[in-house]
Amino acid sequence: MTRICLIGFGEVGQILATDLAGRAELTAYDLLFADPGSIPSRAQPNHAVRAGASAAEAVAGADLILSAVTAAQDVEVARAAAGAIGKDCLFLDLNSASPGMKQASAEIIDDAGGRYVEAAVMAPFPPKRLASPMLLGGPHARALAELAAPLGFTGLTVFSEKVGQASATKMCRSVMIKGIEALLTESMLAARHYGVESTVLASLSDLLPLHDWEATARYMISRSLEHGVRRAEEMREAARTVEEAGVASTMSRAIAERQDWAADFKAAHTQTDLGAMLDHIIRKTA
Repeated sequence: MTRICLIGFGEVGQILATDLAGRAELTAYDLLFADPGSIPSRAQPNHAVRAGASAAEAVAGADLILSAVTAAQDVEVARAAAGAIGKDCLFLDLNSASPGMKQASAEIIDDAGGRYVEAAVMAPFPPKRLASPMLLGGPHARALAELAAPLGFTGLTVFSEKVGQASATKMCRSVMIKGIEALLTESMLAARHYGVESTVLASLSDLLPLHDWEATARYMISRSLEHGVRRAEEMREAARTVEEAGVASTMSRAIAERQDWAADFKAAHTQTDLGAMLDHIIRKTA
């Protein structure tokens, strides 16, 4: 692994650049490099990476490509990389995309001579960074795990030789986690209006015993407020995953709408008290 290409230079891409500095020659490409005032453009000079004028230029000669873009760009990145990818170059897809999208990307990369591996990142990326827990999928997953571990990717689990199962695991889990966030947001806002939120939370302990339902509600609602846009996008991919399984995505689509809605109240997430957080949202909606 002498040369690594980062495609996508947002939060995850910049963490990768920081943690991989000195371990290999780094190149990077982001669509927003075309805008000098964008966050990726302003961040790039602060990292030991050479910016490519195009995805193909950044990819050329790479031993490993790390794709960290929005789900909507997943297949487009694979197409852009395929034109210049070297034979047997490993392509790690870190994006929160549906199994169908991952399979489409895998076909593009493998047909071009590369080795595609899907990754399902199973926890928020920033805390553990390279050591974040990831499920790997595809016939080249084991080879990637062996080569990437010395670079600092210590949370890798070879999950399946079939592309799509790792992503399906993450997306189906997201239906539950983001769904609970959405349900708590809707329930607690209505309960606060009626002045019964404490009673509702106490009653939940009878069915689902948690140490502190109020703290749990505040934390989970705050995640939607702070990261609603990103979570809504992931839920749309979760809905696609559900639909690919032949199941109506009624709940997943509704959760995406609630997550999108929550993003409009981002400032409320800094409130340390659940009641104050709910009051902040209620005032903004009045």
